[in-house]
Amino acid sequence: MTETHMLDDKAWKLLQALQADGRAPLKTLAEAAGLSIAATAERLKRLQEAGVVRGVHADLDPAKVGLPIQALIGITVGQPHKQAFLKALRARNEVLECHHVTGADSYMMSVAVVNMSALESFLGDINRWGETRTAIVMSTPIFRRGLRRP
Repeated sequence: MTETHMLDDKAWKLLQALQADGRAPLKTLAEAAGLSIAATAERLKRLQEAGVVRGVHADLDPAKVGLPIQALIGITVGQPHKQAFLKALRARNEVLECHHVTGADSYMMSVAVVNMSALESFLGDINRWGETRTAIVMSTPIFRRGLRRP
């Protein structure tokens, strides 16, 4: 079964409930989706195997865990160095996510650090890979939301 065939109304109800509370018991997810517990477990297993559900994670407040400075960083990296750059980024705890993008930047990443000195040090380390542009996050009026049915 293809991923799009799996995403019927019941699947979307299940996904909405799972995104709202990743720790919800199967019984709660089943009620939300209008399925039996067994059918919900099977549906969830198939969604995970298909890569639709990539994981269930805790949403931590960076400031409350000691990482109050967040920044969005764009960087232009030459084609021959992209794989080495990504390998280096994967080893850096500061990097929350990194997107390969179009436009002037090769990549856009989100980072969280303990202070401005740590951000300056991080930028100094990655500047060997290319020119960076940095925006400090002042606040987040809209937090990352769950996906909705298109």
